[in-house]
Amino acid sequence: MTLLSRGLVAASAIALSAAATPVMAKTFIYCSEASPEGFDPAPYTAGSTFDASAHPVYNRLTEFKKGTTEVEPGLAESWEVSEDGTVYTFKLRPGVKWHSNDKFTPTRDLNADDVVFSFERQADANHPWNQYISGLSYEYYNSMDMPKLVKSVEKVDDLTVKVTLNQPEAPFLANVAMPFMSIVSKEYADALEAAGTKEDLNNAPIGTGPFKFVAYQKDAVIRYQKNPDYWGTAPLIDDLVFAITPDAAVRLQKLKAGECHLMPYPAPADIEAIKADSNLKLDEQAGLNVGYLAYNTTVAPFDNPKVRKALNMAINKQAIVDAVFQGAAEPAKNPIPPTMWSYNDAIQDDPYDPEAAKAALAEAGVQNLEMEIWAMPVQRPYMPNARRTAELMQEDLSKAGVQASIVSYEWGEYLSKSMDPGRAGAVILGWTGDNGDPDNFLSVLLSCASAGEGGANRAFWCNQEFSDLLQKAKTTADQAERTKLYEQAQVIFKEQAPWFTIAHSTQYVPMRQNVTGFVMSPLGDYTFETVDITE
Repeated sequence: MTLLSRGLVAASAIALSAAATPVMAKTFIYCSEASPEGFDPAPYTAGSTFDASAHPVYNRLTEFKKGTTEVEPGLAESWEVSEDGTVYTFKLRPGVKWHSNDKFTPTRDLNADDVVFSFERQADANHPWNQYISGLSYEYYNSMDMPKLVKSVEKVDDLTVKVTLNQPEAPFLANVAMPFMSIVSKEYADALEAAGTKEDLNNAPIGTGPFKFVAYQKDAVIRYQKNPDYWGTAPLIDDLVFAITPDAAVRLQKLKAGECHLMPYPAPADIEAIKADSNLKLDEQAGLNVGYLAYNTTVAPFDNPKVRKALNMAINKQAIVDAVFQGAAEPAKNPIPPTMWSYNDAIQDDPYDPEAAKAALAEAGVQNLEMEIWAMPVQRPYMPNARRTAELMQEDLSKAGVQASIVSYEWGEYLSKSMDPGRAGAVILGWTGDNGDPDNFLSVLLSCASAGEGGANRAFWCNQEFSDLLQKAKTTADQAERTKLYEQAQVIFKEQAPWFTIAHSTQYVPMRQNVTGFVMSPLGDYTFETVDITE
């Protein structure tokens, strides 16, 4: 054999060996901050804990273009809107495949039956899938007054759905792009009902998204796998793992050690150290969020706006921003962030004035007031440390003669108990925008519709003038007119003070230097189909 021949044989052997060696699967590890309440996309509102867990699995009729609040086609490849703005006809994508799991293999692609089912189970309290788990509350659907808005959802044919509204709704296309309107499989639901395991819709989800759900160990790990049949652009990673890590310091330790690739919600005090670490990089942007303390406006003396205004004056907001947010936020005076259109900058915030607060309480006939401050047990984009915030509030209120005790519960219980209209005290919570529209803050969190059972209005505040302005704003497509109406609504909010507005925080996302393709969302979403890991 010649030298050339031997060289060719050797090269062929190397090529065969390389071909026989499987390419290593790429596993991306996300150190998430908490366990999800569940995997059903409709009933939960706990921010990114749920959103990040749901996004890999589910799709919606419309989607938000990455990094924006711009609506683009999703499961609906196109749509038509009637001249009066009340009828939306969605054309579904053909050939969209459902996931399978060890209990279910789909026999058909996504169709109009799935879309109708996804609406109707939330809209109809008597629907067999409305309360398939005891105590479910469809906060988004109810708070956004969808039961009154949606007149009908009809199947025209397998790939066409007609949604008829009772009135025009300017943000409707953005609303159906939100996670609560993710489309779930009716065929899967029927199979679970027949098997007597309806709860698996929440525990073992299937969807049409870029990743398939594999397994979940509560408070430990969630595992996903690349969906080979995804209708969109295929993910660049093969396996996605959520390593559930509640403590921000521990998340950062894992990130530095290379045990995870990306983490949410770093402690504000760690930002400079992250920037100085050559193995890490940090994305940041102004957050579309608000943190607040919601009074129960149905319980005396918090039913009196003069009392609420007095308590607001007793709390040193700037001190909270400095101590808790470490300056990575700006004090909030309105219920919507300054980056959102229609923000009313002319509004004056309540001044910090303990003596004036004490005098105002006395004038309202309130003396020796005792109250509770509820401190959430987890971090959120709008609140890095609720316990510390509550302690600062407690100290400030004492200077105005108010004795405050601090209450907390496990996160799921906290959310549930805070919805009780008989709740004592004021609750620390917040909101990250879902669609970039002011209505998503004002109606969902503060309208009369959202103050009812199953709504997200933790102040239980119902001001008819305020709600009428919101309703009028939703029914016009003229953004200039909508802006004027929302500005007026913010004036009423400030006068009535159902909340002590705390801060609008900056979003930070630390990651390893070898992470590429992650796109920060103004909506606080964490999505991973465009993420990759370089060598």
